[in-house]
Amino acid sequence: MKWTDSREIAIALAAAHPDVDPLAVRFTDLHQWVCALPGFADDPGRSSEKILEAIQMTWIDEAD
Repeated sequence: MKWTDSREIAIALAAAHPDVDPLAVRFTDLHQWVCALPGFADDPGRSSEKILEAIQMTWIDEAD
């Protein structure tokens, strides 16, 4: 997975953290959780607030 794979990342986050409200996650925690996902293989420094927000919004959509 790369930072641009927001849907795949969101699905993996929902599975890894089923009891977490995506709206309550700080971007610093979200960044760490994405980097820790199995199959994530991108440079941690390539993320941005815009990318993390896109992942968070997709996670919210997946949770609904």
